[in-house]
Amino acid sequence: MTTLVFGHKSPDTDSTGSPIIWAWYLNEVKGVDAKAVLLGEPNTEAAFVIEKWGFDKPEIISEVAEGQDVVIVDTNNPAELPAAINDANVTAIIDHHKLVGGLETKGPIDITIRPLACTATIMYDLMGDDADKMPDNIKGAMLSCILSDTLEFRSPTTTDVDRALAEKLASELNINLGQYASEMFEAKSDVAAFSDAELIRMDSKEYTVGSTDLRVSVLETTAPKMILDRKDSLMASMPAVASEDGAHEVLLFVVDILNEEATLLVPNDTVKAIAEASFGCTVEGDTVVLPGIMSRKKQIIPNLKV
Repeated sequence: MTTLVFGHKSPDTDSTGSPIIWAWYLNEVKGVDAKAVLLGEPNTEAAFVIEKWGFDKPEIISEVAEGQDVVIVDTNNPAELPAAINDANVTAIIDHHKLVGGLETKGPIDITIRPLACTATIMYDLMGDDADKMPDNIKGAMLSCILSDTLEFRSPTTTDVDRALAEKLASELNINLGQYASEMFEAKSDVAAFSDAELIRMDSKEYTVGSTDLRVSVLETTAPKMILDRKDSLMASMPAVASEDGAHEVLLFVVDILNEEATLLVPNDTVKAIAEASFGCTVEGDTVVLPGIMSRKKQIIPNLKV
């Protein structure tokens, strides 16, 4: 049976590149028949990376069959996985997020969850000496994942391990880190073709605070004005997205990569109260700028209060 390797829904660069990397490792090094798949359309940055390094876009799936062998990467949260994930045969999890709980497996499995900025960084270490066998396109995917998840080392999730590996890979590929990161972020910022609902869901995670279900969405960009110019229509679309997705509220953070700050859209009094309780700010109007806020995992999710 082919082992399916996939990350979370609304796949970003790490949840697109890491399945490709690990499927290569399983196939070419471990002799395990494996296939990278995605749980949705990759975002514009991830699509750029796929094309840049000459990969075919992985097949998009929405469900997994009972007993299907799978490796889960870049998440351990059942809410971000196919509904029938507990019926599949999960053989391994490789992740860098907090342990959520709720997954059930058929037996003991390999689980690696480490406090690094990027799943691909963990994979490099797990490969050991076999990492030297990576072809350039796999190295390019790994470098891309690290630059994306660290926002070119601006994110507070960045570790010395992530940075050192990125610099090593860039040297081996003869790539200028800053120039390549700029190309990636430019691709990520090109969102004109997406509807408001698609933008809200593009990089989004479900999170519950007390009895309040939230959809916490982040749009990382070097051109925040392009998104903020659409704030009225984005806010008008939030109630329908929340209703369709079973959430009480949508929190949409527009992260300005270059100025290292986030702007939260504030469509109503409930979100205003959440913003003020969570970030110690005073909201005046339908947006609030949060200086230094770059990471959903480390700065947004842990601080949320309702």
